[in-house]
Amino acid sequence: MKQRAFSSTSSVHGQCLCGQVCFEIDFPAFWAWHDHTRASRVAHGAVYATYVGTWRKRFRILQGEDQISRYEDKDTGSARSFCRRCGTPLIYERARSRHMINIPRALFASRTGRQPIYHIGIDEWQDWAYTGERLVPLKGYPGVAWERGRKKKRMEQDAPF
Repeated sequence: MKQRAFSSTSSVHGQCLCGQVCFEIDFPAFWAWHDHTRASRVAHGAVYATYVGTWRKRFRILQGEDQISRYEDKDTGSARSFCRRCGTPLIYERARSRHMINIPRALFASRTGRQPIYHIGIDEWQDWAYTGERLVPLKGYPGVAWERGRKKKRMEQDAPF
């Protein structure tokens, strides 16, 4: 990645967990999407990854370029970069769109100008993903919620089955 010294007045800043790698993209981002593919699921250790996509020329590393490691998947031609200090996934580059940079949405503290309305690899959706079931607080554990099982209806004595 080439580092540029200037910042746009309409840019959005992001960083890795430890703060060693900081970057910015021009606002608004080009698009945002949820990636349900196995590769992104495993790379992030989550049911899916949400990315913000921007043109490569609208992405700038502000600090920590020397802290970035890169993994290239020879089979797919894609590349994933991450912070070598804290392990945060930073950049996902797809072989089919070399002019785009995809960044995990969670790395931005502010709005990026796009909502994730697209789903990639939806056919790889996992049945253990949270789909909006009603959650209730877990007593004695602040900040923890759980899915309470549905109450079963009592069977009537005269029911045929």
